[in-house]
Amino acid sequence: MTDDFLNKPLSLASPPAPTPGVSEPHKITPLSPYLNYDPRFLQQAQPEFIFPEGASKQRGRFELAFSQIGSSVMVGAGIGGMAGLYNGIRSTAAANQTGKLRRTQLLNHVMKQGSATANTLGTLAVMYSAFGVLLQWARGTDDELNTVIASTSTGLLYKSSAGLKKCAIGGGIGLGLSALYCLYTLAKDDSSKKLGFKSYL
Repeated sequence: MTDDFLNKPLSLASPPAPTPGVSEPHKITPLSPYLNYDPRFLQQAQPEFIFPEGASKQRGRFELAFSQIGSSVMVGAGIGGMAGLYNGIRSTAAANQTGKLRRTQLLNHVMKQGSATANTLGTLAVMYSAFGVLLQWARGTDDELNTVIASTSTGLLYKSSAGLKKCAIGGGIGLGLSALYCLYTLAKDDSSKKLGFKSYL
């Protein structure tokens, strides 16, 4: 199959013969023989997604909040369910329960512990996402500082009703976890930049 055949449009009729004495009109770019479209309209170098001019090419905290909250609830339900199953097996074995009674107690432990853990992690995710969205809107940027402040504020607010000491402990835990996460992301970005620089060399 030659290139001339590929550049010709798909047609079952024979091409018309040129009329003598008449000048040939302006040549039209041949179409594809398969779908009859102009290949010039296909721009393979363009990005896969279209972003408004000046917009960031990554999702913001508001868009990520929904997936973070849902993932936290599901992870909490899974962890709590496994913990409830373990506690249920131990408690039913200690009480010498068997048969339907033991199965009912196991289900009660799994549902109770799973729902409690899912509620806790979901609440933390909602607080963290809300603080992150507010900080991004107030500061006009999304960086590691927003992550640290949002995580610390989440710990403080979640334990605010348990007393000043536990409130400070909650804020410290949030600060420590966010600091570790930021250090990990910064180290990962630095390593990727170094690898890109080495491959460029």
